[in-house]
Amino acid sequence: MAEFIKTTAQVKVANLKGRVRVVQGGTSASKTFSIVPTLINYAVEVPGLEISIVSESFPHLRRGVIRDFEKIMQAVGLWSRSRFNKTENVYRFANGSFIEFFSADQPDKLRGARRDILFINECNNVPFDAYQQLAIRTKKFIYLDFNPSSEFWAHTELEADDGTSWLTLTYLDNEATPPAVIKDLERAVEKAKTSSYWENWVRVYVRGELGSMEGLVFDDWDQVDKVPKGAELLGYGVDFGWTAPAAIVAAYYLDGRWIFDEVLYATRQKNPDLAKKIKAAGLADVRGWADEAEPKSIQEIKDEGINIKGAPKKGDGKTYGIKVMQRQGFSVTKRSTNFIKELRRFAYEKDKATGQFTEEMVGDNHAIDAAKYWAMMNEIRPQGRGKSSGLGRPKTRQSRL
Repeated sequence: MAEFIKTTAQVKVANLKGRVRVVQGGTSASKTFSIVPTLINYAVEVPGLEISIVSESFPHLRRGVIRDFEKIMQAVGLWSRSRFNKTENVYRFANGSFIEFFSADQPDKLRGARRDILFINECNNVPFDAYQQLAIRTKKFIYLDFNPSSEFWAHTELEADDGTSWLTLTYLDNEATPPAVIKDLERAVEKAKTSSYWENWVRVYVRGELGSMEGLVFDDWDQVDKVPKGAELLGYGVDFGWTAPAAIVAAYYLDGRWIFDEVLYATRQKNPDLAKKIKAAGLADVRGWADEAEPKSIQEIKDEGINIKGAPKKGDGKTYGIKVMQRQGFSVTKRSTNFIKELRRFAYEKDKATGQFTEEMVGDNHAIDAAKYWAMMNEIRPQGRGKSSGLGRPKTRQSRL
């Protein structure tokens, strides 16, 4: 059983009062890992309590707060698999209390049953109207948490309200922060001395203070629930990694727009592991593209019967694929949580002396690079597999799927 460490962050969260309890903070500040134990305590101590935990999409919930909930329940000796209904996504306690999980993109849930306590995880990714629908159906109180990357409705609508209590946490409030993470944050603080991007990043993700994500590289993209029916599978891109995540992103096309779907985003992936993921996703026979600087890795994957090639550098080699994606515009499936996170943080660097944005781009870009390798080789849209016809944006054609 994993050890559960009582942190300063948990004590601070448990002491919050008021109708709306806002917890903003940086990375590794233990925001969610402090709110969830507080909710579990309420559920155990008060019979018949109804608690809802909500996030922007169910993939985001499943990879985040649901995973944390299970870890915490196991660590404190309360977890019983038979009490968690995976169909309804509800955990029922012996005293009649329950904690349910659902996403803010389900209108019937937003306007559905009432509850005693509400927790909206990473609420800055949830529309204000969705919050309002949930809030008016919550009897007791509400928890909100987020990284303060930029001002949004929590600041403009709630901060000045008498019924709102506000807490800012940092990694220093979390005694369980791994030493390796602390070193990464300390390195970011050093980078902030000479970089406006890292200065803002440290403000948000280290100090937990309100920042401003100016100069985002991608603005013409949106989310879709899943790959739409009738979308044509065109291929995929691979970004290699080891200590940094490797990424596999599949590319589809429908009605004049690309749709990207995150297949893999994980560290310590050997080339045979990547080949297995490509095969399992049904991508082995469509053309994949990867960084041509990794010929050995590409050949090892190809030896597993995978259709993959190295994407040769075009233009300046660094920004060409990015510019193709910017011109095209695209959609991303909601399950592509790591890709979405990258898109929300990948920005142009600003020159500290002039205040002008440069061509330098900063931020995590593993899934972005995977999509980029595919995009730069498909600016001229393929007809079938491996052939080309037609310049510019893809033209509508009958789907093979």
